[in-house]
Amino acid sequence: MNEIFEIEGKKKLSGEIVVRGTKNGALAILPACLLTKEPCIIKNIPLVTDVLTMIEIIKSLGAEVEWIDERTVKIQAQDLKLEPESILAKKIRASILIAGPMLARMKEIKIAKPGGCRIGVRGLDAHLEGFSDVGVIAEQDGGEKYHLKSLQNINNNIAILKEFSVTATENLMMLFAGQEGINEIHLSATEPHIIELGEFLKKMGVEIEGLGTHSIKIKGIKNLKGVEHSIWPDYIEAGTFISLAASTKSDLTIKNIPGEYMEMVFRKLKEFGISYKIKEDTVLIEGSISRLVGAKIQTMPYPGFPTDLQSPFAVIGTQAQGNTLVFDTLFEGRFKYVDELNQMGAKIIVCDPHRVLIAGPTSLYGAKIKTYDLRAGATMIIAALTAEGKSQLAGASEIDRGYEKIEERLQKIGAEIRRVRID
Repeated sequence: MNEIFEIEGKKKLSGEIVVRGTKNGALAILPACLLTKEPCIIKNIPLVTDVLTMIEIIKSLGAEVEWIDERTVKIQAQDLKLEPESILAKKIRASILIAGPMLARMKEIKIAKPGGCRIGVRGLDAHLEGFSDVGVIAEQDGGEKYHLKSLQNINNNIAILKEFSVTATENLMMLFAGQEGINEIHLSATEPHIIELGEFLKKMGVEIEGLGTHSIKIKGIKNLKGVEHSIWPDYIEAGTFISLAASTKSDLTIKNIPGEYMEMVFRKLKEFGISYKIKEDTVLIEGSISRLVGAKIQTMPYPGFPTDLQSPFAVIGTQAQGNTLVFDTLFEGRFKYVDELNQMGAKIIVCDPHRVLIAGPTSLYGAKIKTYDLRAGATMIIAALTAEGKSQLAGASEIDRGYEKIEERLQKIGAEIRRVRID
């Protein structure tokens, strides 16, 4: 059974919306619980399908998982299997994040080739080469399954990543956390969920230097402690709601934002002419009085502008006076949403696989549209709510991977959006 969203646009939104826990943070913290035999309690779990799939992957490895309340799980990984269920591992790209902790605990893991969004070439080379730097042997079974083995004590090693890969950094951090010794990661990523994972590992007894920099030194221990942790708020979701308010020219209060990790996002708001006020962990977007002007969006690794926000902010560009250039330096497959926006009346030219030029302002109109990945899905919801008339958006399940009960939350701030099941 497929599901679509039916959306009536051109409605001013108002009120408050609360940012949930970060999907990407949870996808690293949950596998890190495999590093210890002691119970870990993880709070503020975002109820999105990618995270729920990760929990099922952990269960399929033999860990005991108990829901304490709606957003809190207790995980105890005493006896583990060497391979998760393949059907689960293939569902999400983040399934590869069980490799680091499993290599630390079991010295071996077999895992089916991970799945995930179709947003360009995202191989596992950074993971495999990083593991190879510290003596992990990787074999492939017909290109569909990986078999990883750690045949030596890992100590006094330096893993040099080929790129600022977030998940490869996380995998190596978890591998090193469970080693008796000191190891380093160079060219490490610096995203907020890297820092969150580091803070979680420190609670477990690991010593870490260099969090937030491109060189991380980790002194691990054999017997890591079970701990409690509350998942940090999602800066990508916060940015998505900011784009929603600005694009629909609505006044919207967004609560529980991780403002310290959103400096480049707020800088971009100023460039677009978006009026806003920040107080502690709350931002008020004053869309009704904003005078939008075109700007340049260039994605970069953190602390640069996030690639996950370029498509939601492209909708702002369609409503802004003048031209907006979007330059995604990281992925070549993230502009599939452009055809959908143009179908709605946008004037966007694809210059090359990494750049698009948006002419604005243009009036958007309701249409039958679809999504190719979860961030593009959120983008199309924003566009449909900005547009005149009714839209039907196919691919609701793709959006569910990263945004929790999105239609229910948007209905509470005045959006006309409903989920419809179709044959």
